[in-house]
Amino acid sequence: MNIFDKIFGKKKPIDEPIVEAYHDDLPPDSFFVEQFKNKGGKFLYTDDESEILVFLNKILEENAWERVSCIDKDLQQKLKLTDTDIVQDAPVFFTKCEHLIVEDGSILFSSRQLKEEKLAQYPLDFIVFATTSQLIRDKDKALTSIKYRCQSNIPTNISAIKDYLPNKVDPNFLNYGNTNSKNLYLLLFEDL
Repeated sequence: MNIFDKIFGKKKPIDEPIVEAYHDDLPPDSFFVEQFKNKGGKFLYTDDESEILVFLNKILEENAWERVSCIDKDLQQKLKLTDTDIVQDAPVFFTKCEHLIVEDGSILFSSRQLKEEKLAQYPLDFIVFATTSQLIRDKDKALTSIKYRCQSNIPTNISAIKDYLPNKVDPNFLNYGNTNSKNLYLLLFEDL
């Protein structure tokens, strides 16, 4: 044993294989869905825009949610939601997002979707409408994309939902107090 092994400790063999954060041989949308579902997210995919409203109604019916909270006027018009369907204190929040992060299956939001409220102030249940063109490799590229698209008015309050099992106990000390877990349904529309 040499002096460096005594000082720094001898390296131990790794028992578990190292998993790459992203596999180039798997299409980005498939890799995102795999990561998203592994974290407890619920996922519905379509290439027919008219099915989005059908999916939304089925989700609301399945969970016995009669009303939703939706602050996005374009989304309200697109899905023909009426004022009687939308209330501020509804048990579920329906929104768009900035990006779908492929590397870890998280969903990125900003003040354009959340205004200036923290994610913890929104209901535990989320329904997110996104398109395949919003898939992006990692958080760095997502932030660069937001900066490029919104040059004159860069949004604030950028945050991500990384876990879709709100009642899960995470033993990792670094995640203590993370309140960004949501029970989340993703309605993904193929637009490419």
